[in-house]
Amino acid sequence: MATEAVQAAAGAAAEAASKGGMPQLDFSTYANQIFWLAVALVLVFLIVSKLALPRIGGILSERKNTIERDIAAAEELKAKAVSAEAAYNQALADARAEALRIVGETRAAIQKDLDAATAVADREIAAKSAESEKRIGEIRDQAVAAVTEVAHETAGDIVAALGGTADAAAIKAAVDSRLKG
Repeated sequence: MATEAVQAAAGAAAEAASKGGMPQLDFSTYANQIFWLAVALVLVFLIVSKLALPRIGGILSERKNTIERDIAAAEELKAKAVSAEAAYNQALADARAEALRIVGETRAAIQKDLDAATAVADREIAAKSAESEKRIGEIRDQAVAAVTEVAHETAGDIVAALGGTADAAAIKAAVDSRLKG
């Protein structure tokens, strides 16, 4: 049976070859081929226009809408970023101004405290200096008194050692005149 089918196919091929070539090029079947070509094209057009094109159009429309939404969202985010940057720069400028104000106030307070402490120290130094001068004056007066007394005693001892006698009033007058210059 298989051999009969092979022989029949071989016979049909031989008969087609003897007719003059390929069946597509046979003029007697052109009308039939054109009809089926037109039917196939109409079917393909209907399938493409009714099924494929709406799906493709829907996908393209969805993509377009998605892109437009993304662009709008990006522009909105960009505007927010610009306003956030402006707010950040303003806050930074305000913070710097506040910091400068605080630094100025702190410097003024420190300078005020320093001036007050300096005034207190100056008063204490002036008081101690006056007290020291007073003590130095007292010590100088005591030293002068001590030197005068020692000079009186020494002058009396010297006069006695030299064999003379002098009264205390004469020695005092001589020492006092010599101390004055």
